[in-house]
Amino acid sequence: PAGGASLRLCSTRVAQEGINKPVIDRIIRVDHAGEYGANRIYAGQMAVLGRSSVGPIIQQMWNQEKDHLKKFNELMVAYRVRPTVLLPFWNVAGFVLGAGSALLGRKGAMACTVAVEESISEHYNNQIRTLVEEDPEKYKELLQVIKQFRDDEQEHHDIGLEHDAEATPAYSVLKTAIQLGCKAAIFLSERI
Repeated sequence: PAGGASLRLCSTRVAQEGINKPVIDRIIRVDHAGEYGANRIYAGQMAVLGRSSVGPIIQQMWNQEKDHLKKFNELMVAYRVRPTVLLPFWNVAGFVLGAGSALLGRKGAMACTVAVEESISEHYNNQIRTLVEEDPEKYKELLQVIKQFRDDEQEHHDIGLEHDAEATPAYSVLKTAIQLGCKAAIFLSERI
């Protein structure tokens, strides 16, 4: 540059002053992992049911999850958060859960959707409470993202119910097992 001035490239990083870095790291890491896992679940469901009557509905939900993952990829860079080391495991586990539930048919896939999205909506609500207690103004943008994604997940939950998720054989057992898995995934992805 002329005059010896240095050229500084624009950064997508967020100012780190005043933020509770450990809390933000955990939130962004686990949400990234969750959205990654959700993408893999829907990929598994589409592999089995993509050409069925419910395929377009699954694809619509998957498209929203792709947008969520894209945003959390951006937030990981902006806040300089490392991803969980468990991503390779969530890659396989998510796909197997999606394909496995879809092998039970349309209702099985929707039961999986209800179980996962109910867990994630509850998880996002807990994060919203945490950020509001910390400082709602300081975390305003992150709160907006999480609230929007929580609403999307709740919509997916409701779509699952509208498409007979509860009519799946052993629905309550399946739902409970999937939700226990979600709780374990959340716990591990926040920390590892």
